[in-house]
Amino acid sequence: MATPTQPIADLSAALLTTPVPIAHWLIIAPVVLPLALAAILLIIRAAPRLQAAIAISGLALLAVIDAALLRQVVADGPVTMVMGRWLPPFGIAFTVDVLGAVMTLTAAAAALAGGLYALVDVDDAGRRHGFFPLLLMLMAGVGGAFLTGDLFNLYVWFEVLLISSFGLLIIGSGRVQIDGAMKYAVLNLIATTLFLIAVGILYAVFGTLNMADIATKAGELGDSAPLMTLACLFLLAFAMKAAAFPVNFWLPASYHTPRIVVSALFAGLLTKVGIYALIRVLVMLLPLEREQLSLLIAVAGAATTVLGALGALAQDDIRKLLGYVVISGIGNMLIGVAIATTGALSGAVFYAIHAMLVMTALYLVAGQAAFLGGSYSLTRLGGLYRRNGLFAALSLILFLAACGLPPFSGFWPKLILVKASLDVGAWWLAAAILIAGFVTTLAFGRVFLLAYWRPATESAETYVAIGWRPLLPLILLCALVVGIGILPERLLALTQSAAAELTDPYAYIQSVFPGGVAP
Repeated sequence: MATPTQPIADLSAALLTTPVPIAHWLIIAPVVLPLALAAILLIIRAAPRLQAAIAISGLALLAVIDAALLRQVVADGPVTMVMGRWLPPFGIAFTVDVLGAVMTLTAAAAALAGGLYALVDVDDAGRRHGFFPLLLMLMAGVGGAFLTGDLFNLYVWFEVLLISSFGLLIIGSGRVQIDGAMKYAVLNLIATTLFLIAVGILYAVFGTLNMADIATKAGELGDSAPLMTLACLFLLAFAMKAAAFPVNFWLPASYHTPRIVVSALFAGLLTKVGIYALIRVLVMLLPLEREQLSLLIAVAGAATTVLGALGALAQDDIRKLLGYVVISGIGNMLIGVAIATTGALSGAVFYAIHAMLVMTALYLVAGQAAFLGGSYSLTRLGGLYRRNGLFAALSLILFLAACGLPPFSGFWPKLILVKASLDVGAWWLAAAILIAGFVTTLAFGRVFLLAYWRPATESAETYVAIGWRPLLPLILLCALVVGIGILPERLLALTQSAAAELTDPYAYIQSVFPGGVAP
């Protein structure tokens, strides 16, 4: 008995039918590599020395892969890879442009420096408790957040990095650590919940979570959708994660509590993921709503940078001082988002790259200062210049870079942001950047005079000099800081390309939908 022939469905519009180029596998390598290594390290947790060797080698390989990915993006433009052969918006897409690639590479450099420092800062007990697997999981979350082209998966990667950061915070299980972890966890979970609510509303409005698809459709909806509500939710959620005023109180209450290498990694990476998400969503996906919120963002940015600098000036504990410096830098980046011209966005991205390197290094400096002087308190420290002249020179370079003084990396992004502010007539934003820079200079000048130049106190006389191993990551980061400051042209070209792609995402959209529209 014959049966009717079933028509064969044509899935060519929904499925990828051509082989994926080998080079495109670089897009997911920054996520797959650290996840795979983290799993291996958990298996060999009883061998702490082998753990360290594998982790450092993996972080070095990750930096090489990220450099190759950036080179490919610069040469070919934004690149997209989809999971399971399902084309977007049906499948999950990883889309990398210059912004995502350069942020991923900078994060890898900071993580490699932190890993090298952990060789002397984290003992065998800390390694057995999972420091290196958690560090690699953190890098998988950071890389996934920078490279994903899907908003829900941005949320997922936020969760991955938050879970791993909780684990890093409490290694050692000290009372102060648990207290700091509670404050950190509660506020970040609130921000994550707001983010998830915003994603749910956005899916109900657009019927998609693909960023390129949303960027295409956002301008067509106009007043028929609650886009301003979405923009406000995203702004609040990402501002909390980035520690912007007035939702920044969790950072100085928690970043000084864990091991110093953990504080360094958090200061260099986590708040910058929040700023990246804010830039990606408000500038690229919801530009009209960002424009309407620009004054609010500008006021928050100015308040964040000035109050953060004043908070740093008032601190006695170096770790708490650096926490407020992190906050002040977030304000500078928010000012760039508020203005959102190509120059301002270039300055914000440039500043983010500078801050990832410098803040990581400054926390490592704090750790070695405490090792030499026996305390994190400025009232008890002294004589560090005489104890190790090389360490004092490296510290001074990083202090000047954090203040935004030439010829170091912090000078150029502040100059770009001041010029962008004056170009749009926002002289008060330029004044906020300059005032914050001046106050930060006073704060670090106070640190250098008290901890380095002042003669050592009697209690500090018993501490020994630093070996070469903890100085190695500082030397590497200082070399980058000085190199960027003296030769900024290459990085400036990258940040300008990133800013141009944000304000005009045509190339990004074409990478996801070569035909120009979603199927």
